[in-house]
Amino acid sequence: MKEVNSIKGHGAAFVTILVWGTTFISTKILLTNFTPIEVLFYRFSIGLLVLLAVCPHRLAWTGKKRELMFMVAGLCGVTLYYLLEIMAITYSAVSNVGVIISVAPFFTAILANWFLDGEKPKKNFFIGFFAAITGISLISFNASTVLKLNPAGDLLALMAAAAWASYSILARKISQFGYNTIQTTRRIFFYGLVFLVPTLFLFRFEWGLERFMQPINLFNILFLGLGASALCFVTWNFAVKHLGAVKTSVYIYLGPVITVVTSVIVLKEKITWMSTLGTVLTLTGLFVSEKKSK
Repeated sequence: MKEVNSIKGHGAAFVTILVWGTTFISTKILLTNFTPIEVLFYRFSIGLLVLLAVCPHRLAWTGKKRELMFMVAGLCGVTLYYLLEIMAITYSAVSNVGVIISVAPFFTAILANWFLDGEKPKKNFFIGFFAAITGISLISFNASTVLKLNPAGDLLALMAAAAWASYSILARKISQFGYNTIQTTRRIFFYGLVFLVPTLFLFRFEWGLERFMQPINLFNILFLGLGASALCFVTWNFAVKHLGAVKTSVYIYLGPVITVVTSVIVLKEKITWMSTLGTVLTLTGLFVSEKKSK
């Protein structure tokens, strides 16, 4: 049974990253008519409503300590991670941000070592980490001739990676409570949106619902809300429940690889030797990190 759950966990993690790796296209399309904060608010609002429709049974009050854990998970995984990522891209190059955020598994391993029992990273994890980061760097900087460091943007990206690592640890702890995964994800979304609402007054936000009359906008926001938010957060939390925070976080390495493949298929971009080598190194790093230590 444990082996079956492990296989399901790996499948769930792969499906999650497969979808998340393609969301850049939908986000890019929506940003022509929406601000970043509008995209975030609408996608997670849709995600919350979908999870409510799928599982209408309310999760009862879990006590102050556990409820606080849900609140911090919503703050880290929904509000902080996505806001910091958006702000990082405005200050720094997308390639820089992509590489820096990919160190999230490293932060997850460090936090797991402190807060989770039985998830101390082994030697193969760090070997795989350096191989994957090298590969991701080749992929991300493939189109860049010069690496431009921007302290503000790069620091924000690093903070985003730390926020996601914190979310993964909290998701692991929450999964051990024995609650329904959809209900716990819905509770996390709720708190994430609560913390997101004040930012609507800090950034430019307009309701402008008539924009969804355009089929392309409606399709892409539904893809982000239904797929990238409602489905993927549930599958990610399911994977964390059965694989652990460290093993699941390693799948983040696949994001840039899927982005490259999607760009070739959808945008007809040409794949270069750098991106090919980067893909091979990243996949190697993933397999090495996931391999059981003897």
